[in-house]
Amino acid sequence: MNDALRVALNETGYTTESLAERVGVDPKTVGRWLSEGRIPHARHRVSAAEALGRDVADIWPDTSRRREPVWFRPWQEIEREAVSLRSFESLVLPGLLQTEAYARAVLTGAGTLPRADIERHVSARLARQGVLRRDDPPQFTAVIDEGVLRRPVGGRATMREQLLSLVEACAEPHVRVHVVPASVGGYAGLNGPFVLATCPDHRLAGYLDNQLEGEVVSDIDDLAAIMAAWENVRGEALSHWQSVDLIREVAKTWS
Repeated sequence: MNDALRVALNETGYTTESLAERVGVDPKTVGRWLSEGRIPHARHRVSAAEALGRDVADIWPDTSRRREPVWFRPWQEIEREAVSLRSFESLVLPGLLQTEAYARAVLTGAGTLPRADIERHVSARLARQGVLRRDDPPQFTAVIDEGVLRRPVGGRATMREQLLSLVEACAEPHVRVHVVPASVGGYAGLNGPFVLATCPDHRLAGYLDNQLEGEVVSDIDDLAAIMAAWENVRGEALSHWQSVDLIREVAKTWS
């Protein structure tokens, strides 16, 4: 029995029926979460926790314990507080825009996580996306290489769902996506992905990822180099709406 979920329902006034409607599942499913202690899929855990005003960890602690690497936690705190985020990715979509199926495929394909840990990491990644759904979300600008749209991560159905979700996200006023077309030759993005965050006090922070671990960057000269790389990749990319049109076209090829 999930007492934490029962208490949350009582305190918020939700019933199994109304929560099921909010999350998009059958009321009997929510009943099983309560009486049998069953654990929902990652996207349903996140949606239910948001509806109830709780952290996922409060309701399903066994699956939502902090599993992110120690080295990632400083960046996660910066990400939560940022007023703007500028992200470049050349191989996969930014984690803040990934669907559940796509995230699972990325984490599975990496081959570095035990199978038992993958679902916990998927849940953590989806929970991070709440930063873009809060009342005062950061301005999020992503530049991605066109190859990201055409790489069959998770298969055709996963890619179609992901790209259609990306188009939907692009309709939000605080989300902008720009695609560097395949016709572009050498450019700064070939050196690897990065993120730039603007903090509430206007300080900049950077994040670099690699095969072993990520690195939070605060050195002025290093930040200047990342900013120069950002200007390069942004300059090579299509406009936001040109990019959305391209994403729609590529989504059709995954049908």
